[in-house]
Amino acid sequence: MSDHYYTNDPQSKSNQQSWTTQLRGFEFTFNTDAGVFSKEKVDYGSKVLLDAVDLTEFPEGSLLDVGCGYGPIGLTLAKLDQSRTVEMVDINERALALAEKNAVTNGVGNVSIHASSLYENITHQEFAGIFSNPPIRAGKETVHKVLEEGIDYLTVGGYLVIVIQKKQGAPSAQKKMSEVFGNVERIALDRGYWILRSQKVSL
Repeated sequence: MSDHYYTNDPQSKSNQQSWTTQLRGFEFTFNTDAGVFSKEKVDYGSKVLLDAVDLTEFPEGSLLDVGCGYGPIGLTLAKLDQSRTVEMVDINERALALAEKNAVTNGVGNVSIHASSLYENITHQEFAGIFSNPPIRAGKETVHKVLEEGIDYLTVGGYLVIVIQKKQGAPSAQKKMSEVFGNVERIALDRGYWILRSQKVSL
């Protein structure tokens, strides 16, 4: 089986690199490596998600980035609203080490970065927002777990926001979010990437 990013200990030979990019008006320098998702540049879907998010629409409270990789979504959210703490989790130990390094490199202090297979090691249950570019390669069951279990970790009024390509199951994800939350909206569509958002409306 070939090595891929959805594993806790990538076996591909380390080949660290760094590059600079702009996200939501901030300049970031990202350190990346073999065995992590989208190592050459920030995934286009992540950019579409970030551009679609207005944190003023979210209730007060912490945010959660599920499957944070080397950190582009979580670190950008943390820069956008420095009054919030952003918890960033991933199963990939190499990606987590890079995310911690990138937080330091980019001067982002309001983050908490640790290992978790999806929600397994999440103890806080009142997030104002959960964000994910879910690990498509891990399979539909894993992606739908992000959607099904997310509602248990949101405060009332909080949102789950994901990016998923139409050809990789966006219509199915939209249906699942509607079933779980009783609501779903597509807040952006760009090059086949759907940004889907559901709100927790009651306990």
